[in-house]
Amino acid sequence: MGMDLAAQPFNTLDRGRYRRKVQRCLDTLARMLTDGSFSFPRKNIGLEVELNLVDRELRPSMTNTAVLEALDDPSFTTELGQHNIELNVPPRPLAGDSALQLEDDLRAYLATAASKARDTGSSLAMIGILPTLKHEHFDQKWLTNQTRYATLNDQIFAARGERTVLAMEGAPLPGQQPERLRSYAESILPEAACTSVQLHLQVAPEEFAAHWNAAQCLAGPQIALASNSPFLLGKALWHETRIPLFLQATDTRPEELKNQGVRPRVWFGERWITSIFDLFEENVRYFPGLLPETDVEDPIEALDAGQAPKLTELRMHNGTIWRWNRPVYDVVDGLPHLRIENRVLPAGPTVVDTVANAAFFYGAQRALAEAERPVWSQMSFQAAEENLYAGARRGFEAQLYWPGIGWIPPDELALRVLLPLAHEGLRRSDVSDEARERYLGIIERRCLARRTGATWQRDYVLRAQERGLDREAALTRMLGRYLELSETGEPVHTWQLDD
Repeated sequence: MGMDLAAQPFNTLDRGRYRRKVQRCLDTLARMLTDGSFSFPRKNIGLEVELNLVDRELRPSMTNTAVLEALDDPSFTTELGQHNIELNVPPRPLAGDSALQLEDDLRAYLATAASKARDTGSSLAMIGILPTLKHEHFDQKWLTNQTRYATLNDQIFAARGERTVLAMEGAPLPGQQPERLRSYAESILPEAACTSVQLHLQVAPEEFAAHWNAAQCLAGPQIALASNSPFLLGKALWHETRIPLFLQATDTRPEELKNQGVRPRVWFGERWITSIFDLFEENVRYFPGLLPETDVEDPIEALDAGQAPKLTELRMHNGTIWRWNRPVYDVVDGLPHLRIENRVLPAGPTVVDTVANAAFFYGAQRALAEAERPVWSQMSFQAAEENLYAGARRGFEAQLYWPGIGWIPPDELALRVLLPLAHEGLRRSDVSDEARERYLGIIERRCLARRTGATWQRDYVLRAQERGLDREAALTRMLGRYLELSETGEPVHTWQLDD
């Protein structure tokens, strides 16, 4: 989805040509997996961070074009909404002090971006959902001015044939009744409200299935321990409202297709896998093309000529199916490789929290993937999916299922099981003791304090309302204080509720 599209509309011939080309790409991938065509010198990691821009009143600032022009740095790029930009941190190995360097690099990138944003009258906000967003900010005119975004918007609405419905019931604030959202949108811009951190891990083909299955098992605990998106359109909803919002904002299914069991394009999946091919094959089998543009390459001819095929159509198709753990095929410096893209986490609250979340994921994922008896052999796929939604909805108050234990709160699961696994996984990855202790220590203290970005936001807004502010004023004041604390760099578990 990083490439732009031609401006002309698609027709029926385009769709037939695209379907055939996607299948040819899939056949090429199957052959590459059989022939051992993939480069794998070491396990590189990568990280993407989506950011919000706000104005002096802390409302969305539709200035991403001006900010990106001021930055003039290919590490920063557009996102769907004009109040979003994205940072792509260069990949690196996981071993040694790489995580410490990642923290330093991320701070430097964000400091530069913040400085350039200030020159345009904006500020950066690293948060899962911007709490000052209003319905007016979902107007189609606020789409970033690039063909691919307008085309994606048009294709999703053409497939669904009706307005976007945003409907969810929240986890109640302490002492309050649950709040409900029922709203509509005439564009896919509610997706732009969902700002996330995406973690990438390069893996060998033969190791991919175990690492993907492990990532699926971790999704529920991950989101419960790192939730940071509790408010949308003035309502207190899920601790990680991004999870249902992303699904609803990009849903191509009218109610009738939902009732028939047609799969959503934001998808957890439906089974454990034995190969990365399983995921790409499911994508091709279940989902029609949204952006059916083709290029001139014949991937099988490219492979026969000793080249790494681009598999452009398969990659484009994969980019319009938003699995929470997505398979990635890519070519860098003429060499093909495979990655897992973990899309569960929200942005923020701080740089050090972000790196701690990444270290926890990479460590626990490796330990689970290399376990003698895999946890997914003891756990239904449905249980892993239910853990995701429970963790997203209730945060630390969720009850998650884990084999050998049963139902357990996520903080206790992390302290008893997952943090020891993460320590072991990082040791096996040759991560330095300093980095391992620093970042996993933050996760441990977050669990002991039971404080995430979501719990802090919810508690702050509740206290502000008890002191007489209405919800809108409370959200604005909370966001202002959130940005002040985020700039200090102190991890969220240390944040107090005082002004």
